[in-house]
Amino acid sequence: MKASATKRQPRVLVLASISPSLIYFRGELLKSLRKSGCEVHGGGPEMSDATAEQLAEMGCVPHEITLARTGLSPVKDLLSLWRLYWLIRNLKPDIVLSYTVKPVIYGTLAAWLAGVPKRVALMTGLGFSFVGKEAGISGLIMKTARGLLKTALRKAHLVLCQNPDDLQLLKEMAFIKNQETGVVNGSGVDVAHYQPSPIPQKPVYLMIARLVSEKGIREYIEATEIVRKELPESRFLFAGTMESGPSAVSEEELNGWIESGKIEFLGGLDDVRPAFDQCSVYVLPSYREGTPRTVLEALSMQRPVITTDSPGCREPVIDGENGLLVPIKSVQPLAEAMIQLGKDAKLREEMGKRGREIAEKRYDVHKVNKSILEFLEIGTE
Repeated sequence: MKASATKRQPRVLVLASISPSLIYFRGELLKSLRKSGCEVHGGGPEMSDATAEQLAEMGCVPHEITLARTGLSPVKDLLSLWRLYWLIRNLKPDIVLSYTVKPVIYGTLAAWLAGVPKRVALMTGLGFSFVGKEAGISGLIMKTARGLLKTALRKAHLVLCQNPDDLQLLKEMAFIKNQETGVVNGSGVDVAHYQPSPIPQKPVYLMIARLVSEKGIREYIEATEIVRKELPESRFLFAGTMESGPSAVSEEELNGWIESGKIEFLGGLDDVRPAFDQCSVYVLPSYREGTPRTVLEALSMQRPVITTDSPGCREPVIDGENGLLVPIKSVQPLAEAMIQLGKDAKLREEMGKRGREIAEKRYDVHKVNKSILEFLEIGTE
């Protein structure tokens, strides 16, 4: 009697635009895939030895890929597509899951060319190509990016978005036709890691974001001037990293804000918890998001949130319950919301507690990852 052949573990390749994000944003997902019996591989550009070692310790095979996170360069991007194709062709994964726009475009196209059985696009937001100005060089880049994204999403088997507005827009614009689709609650947050801490009695505001205009950084800066007149004891913290691209804030502009005392600049942070410990209100005046991770972290650490009534931002914040919603690109309403919470310590405490409840109920990373695995049709323990 012949022995039955051993069934190979499902092989999953997860592609990112920033290698450390495989650990910080998707580490728990990679672990869940491993626990579910998958052979897990992670790919990202400019992968450091430390990141590769951390991935290996999690049971994930690391792969360095060539992919510029921002901008469009036909020669470089075609080379990236070619190299991704050969990686995928040699690896022969059963599933390729790509997240953020650049990996979704080139990872999905490469997986299609290589004949991968299941191609998954996880849209963590629509980004600059959907909120930028449709004029000049920026407009040309935006239209080209949209065209590439549309082509890639048409080659996906499953498209997951982090809010219903993004999914609806992609359907209306015919980026999605007959593909399976779904909505997941962002990347989730580890509520055990981001524990509540005492809220400072004085008004201390914090914003964490990449230094690009669509995050609402300039609105935040202008609002600080109005708030400071009403609440002179206020502090305004900002943490983030410099970016390239048409909407990036220049180093000169950032230095001007710092030197004039408009903000206390914390730089890029590997661990944001000490920054949240310092603040009494979290502020993110972004124009559009998938589901902002920093908002989930703020809620988990029991901080009230001021953000915009825009796709992705409004999902985790219930206006008047765990924070306040303001219109996008609006300085005065933003400043008024900051003043309202800055003056009312009791309200901050109440909203913070409600935010923690919402984080635990809807955004616990383990619940979010369970839903992703269900979409992937992978069993969980």
